[in-house]
Amino acid sequence: MAMFSKALVRTPCRSMVNGLSTAGLGRPNYEKALAQHAAYVEALRGCGLAVTVLAADEAFPDSVFIEDTAVLSEKTAVVTRPGVSSRRGEEEAVTTALQRFYGRLEAIRAPGTLEGGDVMRAGDRFYAGLSARTNEEGARQFAEILQRYGYEAIPVPMRDVLHLKTGISYLENNRLLASGEFLAQSPKGTGVTAQPLFSSFDVTPVPAGESYAANSVWINGRVLVPAGFPGTLRLVAGLGYEAVPVDVSEFRKLDGGLSCLSLRF
Repeated sequence: MAMFSKALVRTPCRSMVNGLSTAGLGRPNYEKALAQHAAYVEALRGCGLAVTVLAADEAFPDSVFIEDTAVLSEKTAVVTRPGVSSRRGEEEAVTTALQRFYGRLEAIRAPGTLEGGDVMRAGDRFYAGLSARTNEEGARQFAEILQRYGYEAIPVPMRDVLHLKTGISYLENNRLLASGEFLAQSPKGTGVTAQPLFSSFDVTPVPAGESYAANSVWINGRVLVPAGFPGTLRLVAGLGYEAVPVDVSEFRKLDGGLSCLSLRF
């Protein structure tokens, strides 16, 4: 079980109101987003993490979603190459920050693209979603890098969600929280299970109408759950975790979720 001690976050910039979005929920309120981000940082600290806060960068409206810029483990840090050209360059400040913690950094190279939101870790295995943001070459490079450090990476074909972790999260203890395309009817019709690629896990579907809450985050025994989804909050608590609601509604307007706002390591 991977315990975390540190996190990197990036302060929202004013230009975030012009960030990429398909959500159709309107423009975010910058001041409210700042307050929500500060509360998110406090939630991370409440989980025992030492949080490094990077300065806002007005040149990159989506840079608050720092998770997309790197994939971190005990043995290596892989700097990604975002799938949208307007986001390329966000990783430079993150690279500088990570050099304080890692002696050597790996990187995804063109024509490969990989975003951290498409990567879910379960033990020594990493799942890399093939999406509009992460291509097969990026996933191939990622697997090649991880193999050198004793990890395994499995590509995950996707059809609906923006990022892999939009619809599925690993809560440790071999448990997945999942929604949508990552669920399947059990062969005997006895209920819902995970799609075949995740059939070895104990899958817990999020309640109907709460698919956004599939992007919850396990940190040192606690699970951060987006506020406003009481069914998922109760479900997670019922599984034996300390469930902590965190309001990220302004970031949802930009297709962002809880995991998107930090790099945890």
